[in-house]
Amino acid sequence: MQQDYRDTDGKPKEACGVFGIYSRELAGELSQRTYFGLYALQHRGQESAGIAISDGERTTAFRDMGLVSQVFDGPRLAALESGHIALGHVRYSTTGSASWENAQPEFVGRGEVNVAVAHNGNLVNAKSLREELAEEGFKFNSTSDTTYIAAAAVRELERGRSVGEAVREAMHRLSGAYSVAMIFRDKLVAFRDPHGFRPLAIGRIDGGYAVSSETCGLDIIGAEFLREVEPGEVVVMDDDGLTSFRSESPRRALCVFEYVYFARPDSRFDGSEVAGSRHRMGELLADEAPVEADVVIPVPDSGMMAAIGYSQRSGIPYAEGLIKNRYVGRTFIQPSDGMRQLGIRLKLNPLPSVIEGRRVVVVDDSIVRGNTSRKLVELLFEAGAKEVHFRVSSPPITGPCYYGIDMDSPDQLVGANYTVGEIREQIGATTLAYLSTDAMVAATEQPKDRLCRACFDGEYPTTGTSEKFALENRTHHATIPSR
Repeated sequence: MQQDYRDTDGKPKEACGVFGIYSRELAGELSQRTYFGLYALQHRGQESAGIAISDGERTTAFRDMGLVSQVFDGPRLAALESGHIALGHVRYSTTGSASWENAQPEFVGRGEVNVAVAHNGNLVNAKSLREELAEEGFKFNSTSDTTYIAAAAVRELERGRSVGEAVREAMHRLSGAYSVAMIFRDKLVAFRDPHGFRPLAIGRIDGGYAVSSETCGLDIIGAEFLREVEPGEVVVMDDDGLTSFRSESPRRALCVFEYVYFARPDSRFDGSEVAGSRHRMGELLADEAPVEADVVIPVPDSGMMAAIGYSQRSGIPYAEGLIKNRYVGRTFIQPSDGMRQLGIRLKLNPLPSVIEGRRVVVVDDSIVRGNTSRKLVELLFEAGAKEVHFRVSSPPITGPCYYGIDMDSPDQLVGANYTVGEIREQIGATTLAYLSTDAMVAATEQPKDRLCRACFDGEYPTTGTSEKFALENRTHHATIPSR
């Protein structure tokens, strides 16, 4: 039966997780270390996984559809030839369909110039860039914008530039979000778009360096966190160490959704742990939207830290009233029509002993389309809740994302089309309240102008027209609003 990569949590999905290692001392075990790094980044993408290993002359790779643990086992990891450079990737598609051809790492090149590349983010000029590169003689087998990033770098390498200079020059042709790791012969290269929409961290490991979309990927392999790749920076790792090529950033704009939902709670940005930000969001939510209730419960796992913060600030006891089936993940068998109506029960089941006869505050990190929230409220009332007060630790999502989240159009966003009162009626909650944008930003402890908040407040860091959907003849066309 055909695989079904949809899940039932109703959350926005991000593009990918990127991981890489350069170390001669660890040659022979890089595939295993990369496997663990990708395992730590699995939350960032569950459609496909891949690992490439290079000895500086030859690069061997394996990639397939599915979770890291489904794609790789002991024999497959052992079959990857030993080398001192590794590149790994987990994917959720936002540009380019969910298919083997678009799984990463991808190989791009011509003649004697070849690279392996892994990418997190989304180009907004993918179609025009593809057309330019096609005129320069490149042929493409995938519809992923990752291919065009690599091809632009290959074109500059053909012109005789060094690897760092070639990538920096290629970046002038790219618009949008991209945090990238790339193998070029005997070098591992990491670079980040000038706004820094998506995270990318550097760590030190035995005999070399590692890069990861989040610091949790470094932690799991025992790497010491050094710093983040700066927006607009190109970092080259080879036997000479770490070489940096920097350019000016017009405006830092790390996606605030990394703090709200995407990143693992134990990851760190700018020295601040994500768990602390989520805890503060819950505290501020209790200040902004107090209610008389008997128990605070989270929507696991994404609402847990905010629910604890809400409970501690409000004085309302905390309990886990929704039990999560942690072995479901993304179902590989499509349920029947009858079972599909019970889809949320595949992942969550209420505890009547916590809920029955009580006024319940349920805390979640976001509401995107509203369908899952409505089903959650129904479950809680069925379990005997006297009242259900829905609290959201982020503001209403009112605009689409062009930078690597699958929120394509305002038509899909309940917050863009209905008032808070109307959304409350739709989901059936006793009351509904969201965290304000200012409080969300304050909880991150980052300056407001260093975060991308566009899906919440409409302030997009870039302007122009998004070509996100044009590569596969999809009809949606969007103009990014002016700042």
